[in-house]
Amino acid sequence: MPGDPVAFLRSCPTGTRVTVRRRVDGGWSDALGYLREVSADACVVETRRGLVTVPLDVVTHAIRVPPPPPRRPR
Repeated sequence: MPGDPVAFLRSCPTGTRVTVRRRVDGGWSDALGYLREVSADACVVETRRGLVTVPLDVVTHAIRVPPPPPRRPR
């Protein structure tokens, strides 16, 4: 992915739907959801499971993603 993922996150308005990839012990972890906050050292993404705080020093990728597809009727 070209560019700086942290600079990208800092430039996004809150409410932007993003995927943030970070390093964790043994591999990678993704947070998919709506960007709620970006501070000097972390970002907060609202996922389906709740708020996830990601330290910016472990972010490796960040991209804007389209809205989720509409739910199918039963």
